[in-house]
Amino acid sequence: MDYKPMKHQTFSLKVMDKSDIIFDMSDPGTGKTFVQIMAFAKRRKKSGGCAIVIAPKSLLRSAWEDDFGKFAPQISCSVAYAENREKAFAADADVYITNIDAVTWLLKQKPAFFKKFDTLIVDEVSSFKHHTSARSKALNKIRKYFRYRSVMSGTPNSNTICDIWNPVQILDDGKRLGSQFFGFRAAVCAPEQVGPLPNMVKWVDKDGSEEAIYGLIADITIRHKFEDCIDIPATHSYTMQYHLSAKQKKAYLEMEKTQIMSLKANTKVTAINAAAVTTKLLQIASGAVYENEDTYHVVDTGRYELVLDLVEDRKHPLVFFLWKHQRDELIKQAEKRGLTYCVMDGNASDRERTDMVKHYQAGFYDVMFAHPKSAAHGLTLTRGSTTIWASPTYDLEHFSQGNKRQARAGQKEKTEIIVILAEGTIEQKVYARLLEKDSKMTNLLSLFAEEKAA
Repeated sequence: MDYKPMKHQTFSLKVMDKSDIIFDMSDPGTGKTFVQIMAFAKRRKKSGGCAIVIAPKSLLRSAWEDDFGKFAPQISCSVAYAENREKAFAADADVYITNIDAVTWLLKQKPAFFKKFDTLIVDEVSSFKHHTSARSKALNKIRKYFRYRSVMSGTPNSNTICDIWNPVQILDDGKRLGSQFFGFRAAVCAPEQVGPLPNMVKWVDKDGSEEAIYGLIADITIRHKFEDCIDIPATHSYTMQYHLSAKQKKAYLEMEKTQIMSLKANTKVTAINAAAVTTKLLQIASGAVYENEDTYHVVDTGRYELVLDLVEDRKHPLVFFLWKHQRDELIKQAEKRGLTYCVMDGNASDRERTDMVKHYQAGFYDVMFAHPKSAAHGLTLTRGSTTIWASPTYDLEHFSQGNKRQARAGQKEKTEIIVILAEGTIEQKVYARLLEKDSKMTNLLSLFAEEKAA
C-alpha cells in the first residue's frame, strides 16, 4: 500500500532535500518518523549509505521498525538491543535501529565500522541535552562519520533554552551556536542568586533568547504544531504496536493454548467462560498473570515504558488503564521519571475527584492515570490533548466516552487518541470488534467459537 505524504510532510521533505542536517521540532502526532523514513529511502534508492537510528528502547520496534515496514517495506531493518547488539550490527541491512545507551558501544568501534553509513537519526534527542553526560560525549565523537544527521524532539527546550545547545552541536559541529557551552549560556541566560553561597546560582533565560536562537537555526529547523496541520483530523486516532518480549510471548502462548483447550472441552461456550478466558489473555498480553483479583505477578514492564515515553513527549496526557497491575506499573514508571501525576479510580472519593480535575485543568499534573469506569463520563479534561489507552477495552461505551474527555467544549487544540496493541494477541481482535461498533460480551462468543472450530 502506497502512503502519500500530507501537505505539511511534503513541506518537511522539501526542507530535507535542501539540507543535510535537520532538527525536527514538530509536535507528536505530526508524522516526524514518516518524513525521516521517506527521506532516507530516497537517498538509499540512489545508492546512498546505510543509516543508524537511535531511539528510546520502547520505540525501536513499536515506532521505527513497524513504520519502516509500513512506509518503506523495501528497506531492511536490523534492531539492536544490548543483548544482541554485535549480531544485529553484523547483519546485512539498510537501517540499524538501536537504543540510546548504544552510543557508548558505537564509540568503541573502529573507523572502518562506519564506512557503510552516511545517515544518523536521533529520536527524542532531549536525552542528549546534557553535553557532559557519557552518552552525549560518545555521540559527539562519532557524529563526524555521518554526512546526513537528523535529530527529533517535540520538546527541545522544556526546561531552558540551554537544552538546545548540544542537539544543535550534534548536527552542525558548533557552527551556529558556538562550540563552547559556557559561552553560549552566558549569552542567552542570566545568573540568579538562589542561596547564600557563590555557587548557589540558577541560570534564567534572557528575554528574547528563544527568538534569537531560533533565528540562528531556522535554516535547519522543521516545526509543525499539531493543531496547525490542516490535513490532520480534528481528532487523530491511531494504534501503536507493542511487541511482546520473548518471556512474555512464551507465557502468552502457553496461556492461550491452555485456555483454548479448556474451551474446546466444553460442548457450549458461554458468555461467562468466554469472558474469563478473554480477560486472562488480555491481562498477560498487558504484562501480568493474576492468581486472583488482587494478586498478580508482573511478566514484563515494556508496555509501560512505552506508555511513559509517549507521556513524556506530550503535555498533560490522559492515560486509561484497565487493571490493578497497570495502575501500579504506570505509577512506578512516572515516579521513576520524576513526573507529577494523579490516579482517578474507584479508590478516589468525590472530593478527591473534584480536586484532581481542578488541579489537572490548572496544569499541576504531568499526566492523569484513570480507570474508564471512574473517568470516562462527564469530566472535562481539556488541559491535555492526548488520550492514551494502555490496553484496548472491549467496552464501547467506555471507549467512546473516554475519548471525549479532552475532545469537548473548551478544547482549543486538535486531539489525538493512541491505543497500544500487543502484536499477535487477542488485543487485536478485541480492538477490531470495538471498531465495528459491536463490543457486547456476546461477540466474544463468536470470537472464541472461531478458536474452538480451528
